[in-house]
Amino acid sequence: MALVDKFYSMDNGRIANGFLVASYSSFGVPGQQWYAGISAIVMLALLWAWTAALRRTSGWHVPRGVPLFSAAMILALFCFASTNTYKTFFWPASSVSHTFPPVLAAATTIPALLATSRRGRAFAVASACVVGTVMGTLSEETSVVALTLLVLTMLLARRLFPSGRLAFVQAWCVSAAGGIVLGTAVLFTSPGSRNRRAHNHAGAMFTPESLAASLRGYVHILLTFATNWQYLGAIAVGTLIGLLARREDGGIPRPDRRASLVLGFGVLALLFSGYVCTVITHPVFGSSVATSNRLWNDYLFLLLLLLVGAGGLLGNMLVRRYRSGTRPMAVTAALLCVAVTVVLADSLRDLGSDMQARGKAWDRQDRTMRNKAAAGVTVLPYKPLVISKMTEPFGNNGKRSWPAACVATYYHVSEITDRSRGT
Repeated sequence: MALVDKFYSMDNGRIANGFLVASYSSFGVPGQQWYAGISAIVMLALLWAWTAALRRTSGWHVPRGVPLFSAAMILALFCFASTNTYKTFFWPASSVSHTFPPVLAAATTIPALLATSRRGRAFAVASACVVGTVMGTLSEETSVVALTLLVLTMLLARRLFPSGRLAFVQAWCVSAAGGIVLGTAVLFTSPGSRNRRAHNHAGAMFTPESLAASLRGYVHILLTFATNWQYLGAIAVGTLIGLLARREDGGIPRPDRRASLVLGFGVLALLFSGYVCTVITHPVFGSSVATSNRLWNDYLFLLLLLLVGAGGLLGNMLVRRYRSGTRPMAVTAALLCVAVTVVLADSLRDLGSDMQARGKAWDRQDRTMRNKAAAGVTVLPYKPLVISKMTEPFGNNGKRSWPAACVATYYHVSEITDRSRGT
């Protein structure tokens, strides 16, 4: 609880974030090492349950294994098709703030998708409020994306849902949005959040200069998304679903106009919420907001879902047009998914080698520094061990002093010096 209190009182106000950080940091280095694997299992389980709930709600049937395959493909693209996978997935502090929250937000809809009784609907509404409150104290950016989608859903509810479900959908959206607003209010009024805003001059985020710089950065981010061919894997898995999905009577589904409406407004939600996320992170990151890819995951997940949806419509259109001649298309879509996965696996192999080499070097240096600190040495030499552009002490020509201060605090010494420069 000490770390949670530190987050609330001093750092940033993110209570739920502090709880998750404490859950792995309490185990020391092993907690940092095991976080990625454990979080991957949790996220895959949530996405698998979510895709299964979507299939059940739609009433469509797909071959056994397709929901799990789809969930795994989306998660692989989300975590590993990044320009810097180490920061977005293997670095726990980033994953807790920007990778896990979007998946949790999607999974929050599972009780609503499966609710068929009055008790089930009541549970869905209550759980939406609880998870929304947690989300508000976990990730400001995912909260922005979720609120945007909730508001759009409430505005379009009469055009998207049958009258028998309308009241429940609206109540669920209001409950989820209310929870997010409540959690955000707790975060925003916390001493830690006030300290963070004051330190980073957050009041300047709405100046014309900052808004224009955020727009330039956001355009650069969108261009990065558009030129990442690996995201074609999301369209491919959606196309596969569209080709294989059938109604309960064995017929081919025929999506109505609501499908294109959801995709169209989903794109608007992505563009708007992504820009807002860029605006609120710009005071902290400045121009580097356009290259700090870990900040993009909060709305990248929505992009991937939209690509899957577009692929689903494409697959459905193909199967309705060609009917019996779609097996080669399904095989092609599956092979494209496999090809993307192979490329991702190859990049992970290279990263794994770098992580192993750094881990060994870090262990040697850690033992040396601990032994010297235990012997009473108060000034320790430290060699930066950079991986995947992670911030290390003495980087950027020594302009940032806080990394060195953090390392000195970690080893309980007064100062560290740059061993690589002999100082």
